[in-house]
Amino acid sequence: MSKVNFGIQDVYVAKITENNGAITYGAPFAVKGAVSLSVNPEGGDATPFYADNIVYYMAPATNNGYTGDLVLAVTPDEFLTQLLGQDKDSDGVVYETSDDTIARFALLFQAQGDSNNRRFCFYDCTATRPSRENNTKEDTIEPGTETIAIKMNPRTTDRMVKCYVDATTENQSVYNAWFNAVHEKGASI
Repeated sequence: MSKVNFGIQDVYVAKITENNGAITYGAPFAVKGAVSLSVNPEGGDATPFYADNIVYYMAPATNNGYTGDLVLAVTPDEFLTQLLGQDKDSDGVVYETSDDTIARFALLFQAQGDSNNRRFCFYDCTATRPSRENNTKEDTIEPGTETIAIKMNPRTTDRMVKCYVDATTENQSVYNAWFNAVHEKGASI
């Protein structure tokens, strides 16, 4: 078990296809140039119900997934075309229209840690178009970044939100195959 987290690397996404209530994932592809990922829980606190001058019942807290920002050096064309619905023509020009259809996807990544490099999977995500930062060149060059807001939702089929794995001798095969396909609960490698 990791005691601290630092760094982000090996960011992958896998496009979701849903047919007749069944979700399948495409092959994960790498999203190079990850600078940071911030993730914040969404949902309400537990709600108390009072009776007889005490907390008579505590309604459970809701889990609506997470929201976050993925900061990249530059958003790869594959992310723009596969997940944000933009079009790349044979001349290599990428086009964005107001009719682009955004796709759902799984987000996989690795956070470095003190002893284990924990690997994560958020099962059902959507993303916004990237915001961009460009600055004038001064005495030193400071690269701009692009920020993509991501909503990590509970999966529609089973309400699964995320999972993670640490590198241990018991699960080395799962850990090693993490970025080959989206890992499902109960699956064996």
